[in-house]
Amino acid sequence: MTETASRPTLEAVAARAGVSRATVSRVVNGANGVRQPLVERVRRAVEELGYVPNQAARSLVTKRHDAVAVIIAEPETRIFADPYFGLQLRGISKELTAHDTQLVLLLTEGRDDYARVGRYLAGGHVDGALVFSLHLDDPLPEMIQRAGVPTVFGGRPGWSDGTHKVVYVDSDNRGGAREAVRHLVGLGRTRIGHITGALDQTSAVDRLDGYRDVMGDAGPHLIVESDFTPAGGERAMRTLLDRCPDLDAVFAANDLTASGALRVLRERGLRVPEDVAVVGFDDMLPVAEQTEPPLTTVRQNIEEMGRLMARLLMRGLDRGDSGGTMDDLPHSVVLPTTLVRRASA
Repeated sequence: MTETASRPTLEAVAARAGVSRATVSRVVNGANGVRQPLVERVRRAVEELGYVPNQAARSLVTKRHDAVAVIIAEPETRIFADPYFGLQLRGISKELTAHDTQLVLLLTEGRDDYARVGRYLAGGHVDGALVFSLHLDDPLPEMIQRAGVPTVFGGRPGWSDGTHKVVYVDSDNRGGAREAVRHLVGLGRTRIGHITGALDQTSAVDRLDGYRDVMGDAGPHLIVESDFTPAGGERAMRTLLDRCPDLDAVFAANDLTASGALRVLRERGLRVPEDVAVVGFDDMLPVAEQTEPPLTTVRQNIEEMGRLMARLLMRGLDRGDSGGTMDDLPHSVVLPTTLVRRASA
């Protein structure tokens, strides 16, 4: 007997539970109209027999695939090297698991991958999409709109023209940056530099704006654009010190950038925080607690952001099943940030 033939069938579950095949189908597919005692009998029979529903058949009934695409608009090397993405994926995975929904990870290593992702979304393989780390020139939003896939974005959409409803989850990047720089000013620092993130991403722009809110009279020599990576932080820190040798503080756009900046300060024989105080952004513990000295930083709840993205999407899909749309959801959710003081500032 083959493995396929030995699998329990819908009819076997019906016989074990003493109900009709149609009743089993309604229970397995989550339909209403079945009395609770019968629901319990069917579920008990399903468990006893180890019955696994046929997903293709179930999709014909429910119009749902119980799968969500998670799209990260970054190269693989960046995704697997930056703990930020792991934290966000963990939050998303926990929420989707709670809804018995599969996570389908789609990566965009190069421009050729965008066509592949667009075809996959348009093919109706998933119920919705979660998208984050978008850049301003990214073609994904337009592709998703054409495919008609319900979507929640991670981060404030800098590309939205306001004509289409966009649901997104973000942190208070600008407010968190203001708090970081005010902390440095409160320490008596006056020559405060800023190492930005990639300025084609709204999080980096918002953090730069927060820096400027406090340091409105700072000259352009105190701002160096970087890319959210440790190597980028090293390059930017060298540039800052060459431009401003008497620099006494740095606000870095994320913890990885700050870790690179700290390495250069050590190389130059500068003490942290005595000579130069350093503040980061994210509070990723594998980074912030392992730097020398431990990093003062702005905490955003990265895992909760992922979880909330998935929760909003699932809520929108459930409303769609009952006649609603994603338009019924709020336009955005912006989570608060908190300054975490450690030894670097």
